Amino acid sequence: MNSMIQLLVLAGIAVFLILRLRSVLGTRDGFEKPPVTGGTPNRRVGRPEFDVIEGGPDRDITDHVEDGSSSAKALAAMKMAEPGFGVGDFLEGARGAYEMILMDFEKGDLTDIRGFLSDEVAETFQSVIDRREEEGLTVEANFVGVREIALKSAEFDRDTAEGELTVKFVGELTSVVRDSDGEIVEGNPNEIKRQRDIWTFARKMGVDDPNWQLVATGE
Repeated sequence: MNSMIQLLVLAGIAVFLILRLRSVLGTRDGFEKPPVTGGTPNRRVGRPEFDVIEGGPDRDITDHVEDGSSSAKALAAMKMAEPGFGVGDFLEGARGAYEMILMDFEKGDLTDIRGFLSDEVAETFQSVIDRREEEGLTVEANFVGVREIALKSAEFDRDTAEGELTVKFVGELTSVVRDSDGEIVEGNPNEIKRQRDIWTFARKMGVDDPNWQLVATGE
C-alpha cells in the first residue's frame, strides 16, 4: 500500500515537472518551422518570421491611387475625418449607384434617386428627360453590368470636411430610342453597347448621413 502511494506521489511530481518545462520552453506543435537544409546562407534556422503590419502603406488607398499622390493624401485625410470610411467599400457602393441612377434616368423618372443627385445634376437630368418627352421619344434600356470601375482622383477640403471622389465607369447595356409611333429611331435591342462615364461624388465626412451625392458627370 505504501509503495503504491509512493508511486502516485512520484508520478504527480513527474507530471508537475513536465508541465513546468512545457510552460517555460513551449511546444513545437504547430509553432516552429522544420529545420531548413538549404537556401540563403547565414539564415537562422527555425527562427519564426513575422510580417510588419503597422507603419506600412494603407492598401485600401494604394490599391486605387498612387502612394504619396495628392489623391492618396486626400483619402488619408478623409479616413482621419471618418475612421469608418473605406475606399473599397465606397467603390462597391458607387457600382450599385451607377446602375440605379443610369437606369432611372433612362426610364425618365428621378423620384427614387433624387436624394443621390445634387441640385445641378438633377436639373440637367430633368431637362434631358423633359426634352425627350416633348419630342415624343422614349428609351428602353436593360443594364448588363459594369465592365470597369476605377477611382480617378480624390479631393478633400479640410475647412469644410467635404470629400470628392471622381470615378470612371464603363457600363454595358442595351438601349433603343423609340418615337411616338413606337418605331426605333436609335439603337438595337440585340446589341450590347459600352458606355463610358466619369462621375464625381461628394459628401461631408464625419456626419451621420452616409449618402454620397452625384455632383458632376462627364465622359
